[in-house]
Amino acid sequence: MVPQRAAVAAVFVVNGGLYGAWAARVPALAAQTGAGPAELGLALLGPSIAMIVTAPLAARACAAWGARLVIAVALAGACLVLPLLGLAGSVPLLGAGLAALGALMGTVDVAMNVAAVAVVRDLDRPLMPFFHAGFSFGGLLGSLGAGLAAALSLTPARHFCFVAAAGLLALLVTVRSVPGERPGPQEKGEGSYRAVVFRKRLWLLAAVALCAAVAEGTCAEWSALFLVEERAVTESVAATAYSVFSVTMALTRLFGERVEARFGPHRVLAASGLVAAAGLVLTAAVPLGAVAYAGFAVAGVGLAFCFPVAMALAGDAGRRSDGGGGERELGFVTTVAYAGFLGGPPMIGGVAALTSLTVSIGVVGLLAALITPAALAARERGASPKGTASRELV
Repeated sequence: MVPQRAAVAAVFVVNGGLYGAWAARVPALAAQTGAGPAELGLALLGPSIAMIVTAPLAARACAAWGARLVIAVALAGACLVLPLLGLAGSVPLLGAGLAALGALMGTVDVAMNVAAVAVVRDLDRPLMPFFHAGFSFGGLLGSLGAGLAAALSLTPARHFCFVAAAGLLALLVTVRSVPGERPGPQEKGEGSYRAVVFRKRLWLLAAVALCAAVAEGTCAEWSALFLVEERAVTESVAATAYSVFSVTMALTRLFGERVEARFGPHRVLAASGLVAAAGLVLTAAVPLGAVAYAGFAVAGVGLAFCFPVAMALAGDAGRRSDGGGGERELGFVTTVAYAGFLGGPPMIGGVAALTSLTVSIGVVGLLAALITPAALAARERGASPKGTASRELV
């Protein structure tokens, strides 16, 4: 039997691999469907909106049926939808396929974080950055595989069939070891979903996740264009900027357990905000391409812990006396974070249109700096409401 830690890590890797696979084939999908920039932009809104809508529903499903069942159904569904996405022959079908895939992957995202929190509690070890490193490496593997598929002239449909088969095989091997059994009736009835919205500590953690999401989305979607237009870097070289950011983030997350155990989650978040802000401000302030690469790498180090540690603290804020709980809180923070992924890129584009991309990157750096006071304020909130516990992992 696969250990729980390895099983949950495998889910993170598979979900990241699915994302990396389809995202890297967007140019081929656009050519296949005849989508222009405007049409493609609308189609790409589908998965983001679907993830925002399904995140709270996924949290409810985990509370009602357990994370294991939700992961099994949603991840299998995502693997089956992916090849259908590769068959899309029109922009409406592409948009519908992306929306369906986004809804399923967003559901997996919430459920796998719920399962990860269960492992963290069971082992009493701050492993959330480790699990999220799995997602980062999965995305890297998915994008590398997509590059190989494109080099071999494989159509998206054929390529996605291979990815789906690998994902289903990994799910089949590991799903029984994923924690998150169906809760009993007394466990389902505790608390109110509406009450989560009025928790100030959760809003502070959601602010951390939101700022991190905007910063990460900026590095993903604007770094290459920034280097080309503002730093006179060639397009082929600029395309590697996000790889530098991603690899740095993934490697940093591997050290997350040691760092968090040594300094505690809130202090890690506070320091991470400052590091991410320093990297982005450095990128904007110094007009050299090499410095920009270094700045994006530093930003990757800073943002590596923000999302996973905020998720761990959100789950901990909803912990019940029986050791379960946290699904509602995770769903709330995840929903706010998805809003950052959705609204961040248009915001950056608007600022760039009024000023420049350099100013936009600087603004995002200042936004990342807000992670620090939000993390410290969340720590000051201290004790959670009745039936939960808040703790520093030191």
